[in-house]
Amino acid sequence: MQSIAENLQTIRGQIDNSMQRFQRTPGSVKLLAVSKTHPVETIREAYQCGVRDFGENYVQESVEKIKQIAAPDINWHFIGPIQSNKTREIAEHFQWVHSVDRLKIAVRLNEQRLAELPPLNVCIQVNISQEDSKSGLALADAPALCNAISSMPRLRLRGLMAIPAPCEDFEQQRRVYRPLAAVFRELSYRYPYFDTLSIGMSSDSDAAIAEGSTIVRIGTAIFGDRSAPGVSA
Repeated sequence: MQSIAENLQTIRGQIDNSMQRFQRTPGSVKLLAVSKTHPVETIREAYQCGVRDFGENYVQESVEKIKQIAAPDINWHFIGPIQSNKTREIAEHFQWVHSVDRLKIAVRLNEQRLAELPPLNVCIQVNISQEDSKSGLALADAPALCNAISSMPRLRLRGLMAIPAPCEDFEQQRRVYRPLAAVFRELSYRYPYFDTLSIGMSSDSDAAIAEGSTIVRIGTAIFGDRSAPGVSA
């Protein structure tokens, strides 16, 4: 069984190879380590290996981790579905939210972001495969929500996020991402901080990087199989 350090070395090498293969600028794709349901000790181990961006899905679990680790140079990314009654904790503890998909949630995050904190970095989640089981708004509705968020002073509109339906075919993976990437490029001309395309996981990171991903979200390949939600940190 490989260590987290060994896993990270492998994954970073794969990302570097993909950037070279698809003629991406070196360093233009960031690794987001998805640490949901994994204990604090494994996050600390990844931190010692240079990881500074961690993704979490469950608010209560993640807030406990953030308080225990208390490292000022970590960027905590909330990447799960957002319930209205959880927005205050997200607004107060995270630096990034990738999963905003409706105006009500954006308004609450903006109102609840503390004035002494920097603006909360926000990505709009798009349901590119139109799956009933997935969160996210239709791609055609993304520009209107981006426009609304762009005027909210406590939020900083950064880009788009998506989780497509599972698919093993590389060319099909690229075709699914391509319309999203086109809208991302169009919107990047409108908004000053719009620079983030959060797409790609272990199974499709190559296709995502080929289509312009700037953040790939990798969990199991770093930390191993997940425990059950709500596991004690």
